[in-house]
Amino acid sequence: MITGHIDHLAAAGLARPLHDALVQALRENPAQKQPDSYTLDGERLFMNVMTLTTQPPQEKKAELHRAYIDIQLLLEGSETIYYGLAESARQLEEWHPEQDYQLCNDIHNSQSLTLEPGMFAIFMPGEPHKPGCHDTRREPLKKVVIKLHRDALLPGDKRLLC
Repeated sequence: MITGHIDHLAAAGLARPLHDALVQALRENPAQKQPDSYTLDGERLFMNVMTLTTQPPQEKKAELHRAYIDIQLLLEGSETIYYGLAESARQLEEWHPEQDYQLCNDIHNSQSLTLEPGMFAIFMPGEPHKPGCHDTRREPLKKVVIKLHRDALLPGDKRLLC
């Protein structure tokens, strides 16, 4: 998991494909878009703009992906994301290859991160994460989840780092 703020992208030390995916999504002004999925570069890069109400973590399941990197950028509200290392997902449910997700009921040794508007969290394939949580209250939020195919990080581009 990598975290940072869009006002300080250079300080995040992101690999160039991650940095460029964030910049490309921000150019589309996701805060002004209606909830929906938007293609940015075919199946390689797209974004899902969503609104939801936070829930207590015990009411939610964690998710993980295999093909796509999740770049979760909070636009409005506040949310806590519980997450874990790769291979820390427990009590896994059925894998859904068409939608690239799997749910799990537990994250071994889970950690948490609270996002405020402008903050992002990046989850690599295999890293379980439970977004949209709040421990003390239900709160509406708006976010964009930028989906970058994992192949974007394969060696081949000499400029992988910003």
